[in-house]
Amino acid sequence: MAFLKTQERSKERFSLLLLDLEEYYFEQHTAYHVTSSSPKERKVRGSFKICSKSIIFDPDDFETPILKIPLRDCKRIEFVEKDTNPFNEPKPSAISISCGQVIYIKESNIIAPYKIERVSLHITVDFLLMIIKIIIPCAGNKATHFSVEVWTKTEDVVQTLLQLHRASCLEKLGDQTAMVEANLQSRLARTSFDKYCFQSVAEKPHMECPVEMVTPLVSNPGHVCITDENLYFQPLNGYPERVIQIKLHNVRRIYKRRHGLRPLGLEVFCTENDFCSDIYLKFYNTADRDEIYYYIATFLDMTNAATFRDLSKPVGALNKERLDRLLARYRGMPEPSFMYGSHYSSPGYVLFYLVRVAPEHMLCLQNGRYDNADRMFNSVGETWRNCLEGATDFKELIPEFYGTDFTFLENRLGLDLGRRQNGSYVGDVALPPWASDASDFLQKHRTALESQFVSEHLHEWIDLIFGYKQRGSEAIAAHNVFHPLTYEGGIDCDSIEDPDERIAMLTQILEFGQTPTQLFTSPHPQRITPRFHNITRSPSISSPGSELSPASPGGDSSFEDLTEESRKLAWANMGNLKLLSSHKIHKEAVTGITVTRDGSAIFSTSQDSTLKMFSKELKDFQRSMSFSNMALSSCLMLADGKTVVCSSWDNNVYFYSVPFGRRQDTLMGHDDAVSAIRWFDDRLYTASWDSTVKVWHCASENAHKRSQFELLAELEHDAGVNSINLSGAGTLLVSGCKDGTVSIWDTQSHEALQQVPCHSGTIHHTAFSPDSRHVLSVGEDCCMKVIDVQTGMVMSSVKADEEQRCFCWDGSSVLCGGQSGDLLLWDLLSSTVTKRIPAHSGPVTSMWMNELYTTVITGGEDKQIMFWKLYS
Repeated sequence: MAFLKTQERSKERFSLLLLDLEEYYFEQHTAYHVTSSSPKERKVRGSFKICSKSIIFDPDDFETPILKIPLRDCKRIEFVEKDTNPFNEPKPSAISISCGQVIYIKESNIIAPYKIERVSLHITVDFLLMIIKIIIPCAGNKATHFSVEVWTKTEDVVQTLLQLHRASCLEKLGDQTAMVEANLQSRLARTSFDKYCFQSVAEKPHMECPVEMVTPLVSNPGHVCITDENLYFQPLNGYPERVIQIKLHNVRRIYKRRHGLRPLGLEVFCTENDFCSDIYLKFYNTADRDEIYYYIATFLDMTNAATFRDLSKPVGALNKERLDRLLARYRGMPEPSFMYGSHYSSPGYVLFYLVRVAPEHMLCLQNGRYDNADRMFNSVGETWRNCLEGATDFKELIPEFYGTDFTFLENRLGLDLGRRQNGSYVGDVALPPWASDASDFLQKHRTALESQFVSEHLHEWIDLIFGYKQRGSEAIAAHNVFHPLTYEGGIDCDSIEDPDERIAMLTQILEFGQTPTQLFTSPHPQRITPRFHNITRSPSISSPGSELSPASPGGDSSFEDLTEESRKLAWANMGNLKLLSSHKIHKEAVTGITVTRDGSAIFSTSQDSTLKMFSKELKDFQRSMSFSNMALSSCLMLADGKTVVCSSWDNNVYFYSVPFGRRQDTLMGHDDAVSAIRWFDDRLYTASWDSTVKVWHCASENAHKRSQFELLAELEHDAGVNSINLSGAGTLLVSGCKDGTVSIWDTQSHEALQQVPCHSGTIHHTAFSPDSRHVLSVGEDCCMKVIDVQTGMVMSSVKADEEQRCFCWDGSSVLCGGQSGDLLLWDLLSSTVTKRIPAHSGPVTSMWMNELYTTVITGGEDKQIMFWKLYS
């Protein structure tokens, strides 16, 4: 809900919170408060506001209190002619108001309890050249005046005040509310959204309707208008702004809400992780609410996962409420039981889409007539709603939606397909707002099919239609059970002896629909995409080789092995890690490990201040480089495969050239020890105990040159940063601090998305899950925390018997290096250690794993590097 998420208004004290509950603010006029208590009048400029239960005067002078006059306390409101006008100067008509109470608010601009003054007051409002004057005689015959600039006639203001006064004086609260509501609806009916407020003259309005913008305790009536680019709300009173605009492509979440126990609310979010919505609207009828909802929900943003349906569910399971009803029926159904009484593909459904290009086929199927006009394929939006909410409609799309021939969407043959109940004739198919025409609609469908989201999730849909979730227990678990006659082998028609019964059965099978032949009995692998390739590999290494990498030395990558299935298989066997060799090559604890592009050499850093290169072939270290007398904290290999980057406790970052065997350059970027570094594309991320993470940009062809680096951003923290890591796509960064706080950052805007204080001490290591939906952190408090990236909620907290210093994980299983020196394989779902593998004689301080999860290298405080191999 939009709560406390309002822009500061530095020059306005008025707020809708000054109104009573269920009170509306209707209109305002510029006013002058004229004090007549002294020979010389004093005028104070302000705003004269007419509300449904009160009159409010808000002075521009912040020292002067806001005046609120309840209409129920007014004794008399009348129009004053010229000859009885009490003002000295020649003025025409005025308004005279007598009341018994005035409320003083925010005197000296201090928020404090209201001051209520109960005295007999007389107020006169005078009009001349659109000027109103109000006189309030006070104690001692003192009087104060208001003159209000208005753009209406005096009689109109009087009639408005009299009507609202009558409403306030009614005995029954229901009668008061009804009369005010009638006034409000009359105002809304006489006004409409001002199209001159559109952001662009090219915008195409879709619909507008009266609504109320809801904030805690108050509602503000006005008009909502939605176009092909924006959602607008224009308050009836122009407060807090003349128009509130939300760009549709910025909308990330939208929810239907119950308001006053009725389905009238709509809440719109432009952020993924904020609990505060950008706008909450209350509609006067559900139909208007739903039309706006579906219009926004179908606005195409292929970078937003919310644009797409959940491909892991059949159409019938997309709507939870409908699914609950279907499951209740399924559980009480005798054998053979099924969840869906109709299929997702049948001749009738295919012709439903193709009737405009294959009318004779439809006539053949429908015994010489078309279907009812209101049941035809009239609108993409209506069809989607029916598939989502209809009790018997579970159809999928047909291949034509991903082709180039769009004639099936247009009635080019001029067919008389009938007349709908609303009086319109069935013509071309109404397209979603994001499609400019039928050709654009199909083109965007093809683009969506090749989008990142679909590429990452299409295998889940294949599992339902052609795969292991089509039948059996997996189908039941996936809510994917159709009538038995739709499945191949469900019935043997040849065994039916009665010819009439056999023909009837065949006809039913042909017309009802058929489930495809089951092609796969195990999960289909996920499609390999550039983003998934990044997710599954270290962003600092392009394509390392041999057994340390999934690529051959020739660089011909075998992507077939890099699948979701192979990842699951590898982690299922992670307990079979076997030690190949161990080597003591440092004098102090190992702090970082990285591997060359061809996998022939392993680089490691240590608190002994050295960077050492270990030869896999010779099984011994070949080079040793010292940059200063301070410890090195981490290292990584750049994408060029020729440069190793090291971070140091001396506040610097060093660049080491592998071909030339020497230090290439130094980046002096922090005021305290650099604790960790990460690289993605052309950006270097450096974390430091000076409580910052700095983002540097460099040209990729000269990545090792300090002069090429440009400081892009400085991410401030409240404590020293001990760990950082990037999501697979490089769009998110996670940092772990010495005060136990985990922070998640947007690497494009450099804004903090989440800040979660979840540990009671220093955080040793943080990392994203392969799908970037969760973050795992370990700390000196012996806890492992799983954090949801979207909400910042701690999803799981596991208390270990010892500190976990470093880890690799796949989202559910974790291989940790413990304080004891052992490698521990954790199952986060059960919060148990499934395997303990003896390893180092001291804490494990560093860990590296290749892309195929088959090779692990660990380093420890015992100064050793150990090589591990996974055996199936």
